[in-house]
Amino acid sequence: MTRFVAARSVGVVRAGRQVLDDVTVTAPAGEITAITGVSGSGKSTLIAALAALEPVTTGSIVWEDAVVGPRSRGLRHRCGLVLQGYGLVSLLSAAENVELVLQAQGLPRGEVRERAHEALVAVGLDGAGDHLVEQLSGGQQQRVAVARAVVGRPEVLLADEPTAELDAATRDRVLHVLLAEARRGAVVVLATHDRYVADVADTEVVLDDGRVLLG
Repeated sequence: MTRFVAARSVGVVRAGRQVLDDVTVTAPAGEITAITGVSGSGKSTLIAALAALEPVTTGSIVWEDAVVGPRSRGLRHRCGLVLQGYGLVSLLSAAENVELVLQAQGLPRGEVRERAHEALVAVGLDGAGDHLVEQLSGGQQQRVAVARAVVGRPEVLLADEPTAELDAATRDRVLHVLLAEARRGAVVVLATHDRYVADVADTEVVLDDGRVLLG
């Protein structure tokens, strides 16, 4: 398991604008690290940079033993992602979207179906597995994305606003799933506007205009 993921003096410049500026954050395994801040503070960019989806202009992203970037190999199999927009395949069912992760790991068909079903049950979607993604509400799609992120038992789980469209009861259910990932030993980093979610986290890092204000 990866013991930590870190941004070290990371700067990101996009279209001439400084989106992140000298950001240093370390997220240890076994804990939830919450990234908070107002809209436009750089939360989504930091999540994408930690996932090696966003190239950094200065500094580095480190996964315990190696500096990583967009061309790093093997990260996809070690990382579970929940990004804004969810990235689901609209013409596939909820279950099929979750199963894709396990199929990529080469698991037997029976285990793929069983684990995908368990992940959907965990987020409260046990009756929606056969529904096409395009038939699901925004909150349901969000939960499918969470189920897909955790089903492969990743070493690192990075989630951008994973509870944004959920009511309180469903949010608690999803948070229980994310907490279980941390207890399992994963690195868990969440970008969130939700004060409740931030309070549940072990550590909070506050961004303001692309810089670390607190954390």
